[in-house]
Amino acid sequence: MRKLQAVMGIALGLILFSQALALPAFAQDGGPTDDDVNVIARELYCPVCENIPLDVCPTQACEQWRATIREKLVLGWSDEQIKDYFVDQYGPRVLAEPPAEGFNALVYILPPVLFAIGAYFLFRAVRPWRVEPPTPKDVSKESDDPYIAQLEKELRQRDE
Repeated sequence: MRKLQAVMGIALGLILFSQALALPAFAQDGGPTDDDVNVIARELYCPVCENIPLDVCPTQACEQWRATIREKLVLGWSDEQIKDYFVDQYGPRVLAEPPAEGFNALVYILPPVLFAIGAYFLFRAVRPWRVEPPTPKDVSKESDDPYIAQLEKELRQRDE
């Protein structure tokens, strides 16, 4: 029994000793992560491939662009400064979202306007399809058929 207590004591001592010597885990060096780079890269398009965002393009040019983005982030550039840098180098075609100015403004204005016009014409086309039930004033109270006249007379007497 004493041997078991001695072994348990030594094991507990080793566990406590190893916990005391454990070094804290330090975070990375504080540089931009791949996620930080991809936030900006998602908003840029590949200069070589067509319609492929920079963050998923496997070409060598895109790898270089992502490295450039990482360098600019290390230097303390903001997202807008980095995007402006690429626009200055390659033109506005590299932006995932074109600026809303000049001819590009049509991209933002035209779809809602066309949708509203289409909805208006659809409303105008569907409106005549609606069938309205006849109102009671459209139904005549007097009928030429004697049987219907007798039936209406009996129904009125019954209601009174």
